[in-house]
Amino acid sequence: MFSSTKIIELGSCAFRQPQAESHCRFLHGYRLTAKFWFSAKSLDQNNWVVDFGGLKGLKEIMKKQFDHTTCVSTDDPHLNNFKLMAEAGVCDLRTMDGVGIEKFAEWCHVAAEAYVDELTDGRCKCTKVEVFEHENNSAIYEAVESDLDNWSSSYKSIKAWANEPDPVTPVAEEKPVNTQDKKHEPLPPGQIPVKKAPGKSSVNTGQSKSTNSWVDPKFAGKTTNTWKF
Repeated sequence: MFSSTKIIELGSCAFRQPQAESHCRFLHGYRLTAKFWFSAKSLDQNNWVVDFGGLKGLKEIMKKQFDHTTCVSTDDPHLNNFKLMAEAGVCDLRTMDGVGIEKFAEWCHVAAEAYVDELTDGRCKCTKVEVFEHENNSAIYEAVESDLDNWSSSYKSIKAWANEPDPVTPVAEEKPVNTQDKKHEPLPPGQIPVKKAPGKSSVNTGQSKSTNSWVDPKFAGKTTNTWKF
């Protein structure tokens, strides 16, 4: 049996453990990294277990799931709040059947196993995945031989999802202001309306006196305490 390994940067991901009694119940994040183990009984024409250059599609799947995303468990009691934040464009939400590096390792394994199975026509298998949240903490998911044939349907849904374009948050369209509908206040008795010439400022006739709304009339003309605020 031949084996090879590949390390893939998953990206910066935020998540939380809603049932934890420690600070892990709060939303926090890590720059995740995964190590993949591939095995094969025979090598390809290049004497490789798997062509690392052919894993670009797998990298894209990993990036779309974990890079600058917020992963939330489907049983999180505040899932609806996260969905509202996603709709508002505050976070890039991913819902999962459990979160944490153990569950992330399992998710990565399902995707990687079926990916290389398709890539190599069944010659190569992904046998193990280790996910690191930092240099001191990691978790491993290792395949049981009897499970390897049960993930093709799961991978098909992952692959279809990974090929979907990223959602674009809609931007509300500003409505044009209809100046024709604007109502003008009636002029004081005796005041002559002044039309504004195109490209020029209005003429001050001296017949009307404007005042600034932020000036307190009680202190008009005084040098101190003039402003209302």
